[in-house]
Amino acid sequence: MALAKAWSVALLGVDGRMIEIEADIGGGSPKVTMVGLPDTGLKEAKDRVRSAVRNSREKWPDERVILGLSPANLPKVGSGYDLGIAAAVLAATGSVPATKLLHTVLLGELALDGRVRAVRGVLPGLLAARNAGYRRAVVPAESLFEAALVDGLEVGGVARLSDFVAWLKGEGELVRPEPSAAQEPVQVPDLADVVGQPEARWALEVAAAGGHHLLMTGPPGVGKTMLAKRLPGLLPPLTAEESLQVTAVHSIDGSLSRSAPMVTVPPFVAPHHSISVPALIGGGSGLAVPGAISRAHRGILFLDEVCEFGPERLESLRTVLEEGEVRIARVKGAVRYPARFQLVLATNPCPCAPTKDADCTCSAAARRRYWGRLSGPLLDRVDLRVRLRPLSALSAHLSELPEPSSAVRERVLEARERAGKRWAEHGWPSNAEVPGPALRREFALPAQVTALLDRALERGAITARGADRCLRIAWTLADLKGADRPEADEVAAALNFRERSS
Repeated sequence: MALAKAWSVALLGVDGRMIEIEADIGGGSPKVTMVGLPDTGLKEAKDRVRSAVRNSREKWPDERVILGLSPANLPKVGSGYDLGIAAAVLAATGSVPATKLLHTVLLGELALDGRVRAVRGVLPGLLAARNAGYRRAVVPAESLFEAALVDGLEVGGVARLSDFVAWLKGEGELVRPEPSAAQEPVQVPDLADVVGQPEARWALEVAAAGGHHLLMTGPPGVGKTMLAKRLPGLLPPLTAEESLQVTAVHSIDGSLSRSAPMVTVPPFVAPHHSISVPALIGGGSGLAVPGAISRAHRGILFLDEVCEFGPERLESLRTVLEEGEVRIARVKGAVRYPARFQLVLATNPCPCAPTKDADCTCSAAARRRYWGRLSGPLLDRVDLRVRLRPLSALSAHLSELPEPSSAVRERVLEARERAGKRWAEHGWPSNAEVPGPALRREFALPAQVTALLDRALERGAITARGADRCLRIAWTLADLKGADRPEADEVAAALNFRERSS
């Protein structure tokens, strides 16, 4: 009997677990048995790998082959283990030496003719391998652009199984990543394109400066979508750690760009209102895949016509907005995906959506039903609410050039820098992420400053959560003003932003 090992990676959300692939040959009639909780796609690997090996002019054993994937109690999903299975079988038969398999992680799907196909999740898989102490990785040649993003790991690519076998025998070389060229900056729409709407532009600046959620209400054509699309251009670029987090999610989703694999600009995700709950939150059969909220991690999730989404979809966001991640449990296991995003909502004031309020034909009951789709608990988590009005004189606005994104972004970055220095020792990157208890205790404001907020609490105009969000907005307004701390005017302005805009 012959035994050999190879290593691959299993992904549980964005977390990787090292998988030991064992091949035991001999002791029975020709048959391939796979153990270790493989899913349907992985069970079919024995047929794919056998055909790939034969079509690569290598001998498949005419004896019983037992393939074991360890840890045995961890579900294995997908076809990325094919290359590791082939390596273990060939090493067990003595067709290739096993020396180079030590401390090497293998990822790749095999076609029947021996081609090595790309798989999703190469980046988070290799990050897990590096953290586990592996020194080398072999991936599909098509995935080299993604694998090259991982520092501290020697990576090589193969286009065919025969190339991989030649490398194991010392008769060939792996394809090496091309020298990384500087990525071209991603073009983001400019705020100068938006005509008028000074209140909404100010709300957008405050949202960018503090990382706050935003609700825009107004009739069609006033610029709600245009404003939302320009928010990423006001935000600071992602840090190196944030870029890796976002890129890892997009790697699992399969949406990385070959020309610009590293995501450096906050993503903008705008799903249609017909999206399903699993597509929004994450889900699917087997282990759950990331949804729209995870693709928007460290960026913007824009829900246009939010009242058309339906209560089930919107209510599923409530816990995520507080925790910044989503945990999805399935029969085959639970996964965790990051989901810390800024939520931007846009809606019409009523179902008929007239240009002027006086032209509205909706009954009071129809308006209540329409706005009733946005529940109180969800609205309570939205920091800023602003009403957009139709333009009354286009020529007057066109005579003055609107302020561009670069000017607004400069003020946003200065405010973010002040907030970053203030919260640095606590690890909170923005005002929106500061816990309420810290705002009320360690950074409590004088009673005369929060008097208006206290009266609103007494009247029941806001909740305790709403009061905490008002304090966060007040700190953001103070940062934009260049003040050391908020005063009564900032608290009053923050409370005004909380008024319902229906």
